[in-house]
Amino acid sequence: MYGVQIWLTYDELAVLMNCDPAVARGSAAAIQLDRRKSRDGQTRVKLTPSLAEALLERVLRQRLEQEAAAHAFDLRAVHDRLARHSVALPRLRSVIAG
Repeated sequence: MYGVQIWLTYDELAVLMNCDPAVARGSAAAIQLDRRKSRDGQTRVKLTPSLAEALLERVLRQRLEQEAAAHAFDLRAVHDRLARHSVALPRLRSVIAG
């Protein structure tokens, strides 16, 4: 991660760490993450490369899960449509033959 900086609020860091913001703040202080007050008044901490990687992996995993769920829904719809047609097809053949 050359030159990439990711800055998170304590609330955002808490989500990444699966804890509350107070614990995230204490953890950020304990591992001495760089801190800055933003123009919006919130303090943000700069993620280390390993924390940034964890964040990006989580975002990617969530995106892949969303895509998989969307495709699973599409596949179910196609399956249902094909099932309806496969039931109708033998009846159509018997009408044509008959």
